[in-house]
Amino acid sequence: MGDFSAAWLRLREPVDHRARSAALTRDVLRALPPDDLRILDLACGTGSNLRYVGGEILLFNTEISGRQKTRSDPDWLLVDNDRALLALVPLAPNVRAVEHDLRALDNHLFDGRSLVTASALLDLVSESWLRELASQCCAHRSAALFALTYDGRLTFEPAEAEDALVRDLVNRHQKTDKGFGPALGPAAVAAAADLFRSMDYVVRIASSDWVLSRMSAPDELQDRLIEGWADAAAAVAPDRAAAVDGWRSKRLNHVATGRSLVTVSHQDLAAMPLEAISQTS
Repeated sequence: MGDFSAAWLRLREPVDHRARSAALTRDVLRALPPDDLRILDLACGTGSNLRYVGGEILLFNTEISGRQKTRSDPDWLLVDNDRALLALVPLAPNVRAVEHDLRALDNHLFDGRSLVTASALLDLVSESWLRELASQCCAHRSAALFALTYDGRLTFEPAEAEDALVRDLVNRHQKTDKGFGPALGPAAVAAAADLFRSMDYVVRIASSDWVLSRMSAPDELQDRLIEGWADAAAAVAPDRAAAVDGWRSKRLNHVATGRSLVTVSHQDLAAMPLEAISQTS
């Protein structure tokens, strides 16, 4: 639930990339200025978002080449508060990585940025932090692309009697302080959509669910998720620890025998200034 290590980020990156909405990313790229792509990536980790969006820009340019002007190589500013993760970001002449305490969204980070983006972040932040983020985007007329925000839905096969209990406890844990104040948890996408719409942004949302089985992801990924969910559930309801531990054992056995199918529902959100949409219509 709170693992941001390089090993965990490396394990989840292929699943993240498969789950994300390519169509939503393309919508944002169409709304951005072709000659001056300046991207701010918040809570960048080791650069997964850089790799995904950079790959989509290359595909986008290939598809539109000869029909309209392609997007230039973007200027990237990657920001995180973890120096060890930043050391693993693949730097290039157009990529800069900066250590910064993300609890403070300083105005200078947003200067000149045409796109503000983050992955797997919004469900960890508070309403006041999210409001400041939206305000900074609006003040600089930046588009926004926030991927892989957990929306509170967890489903499991084969089903177990404790699945709903653990899901509800996990969602309660999601609302505890993750370093930014009381977290929005599963309410984050709806809150972000409301904020951006109130600032005259066009908001689009798409599903980006993880569908995890032995065929689609390493067993280790499911194992670590199950362990993390069980720990989080027991932390908010110690009186249910025995039931949660029983659930943990059964679910890990389903993984070990190759029978487990877990769906972790996420949503991607794009928010674009109205004038950017008008220019591309």
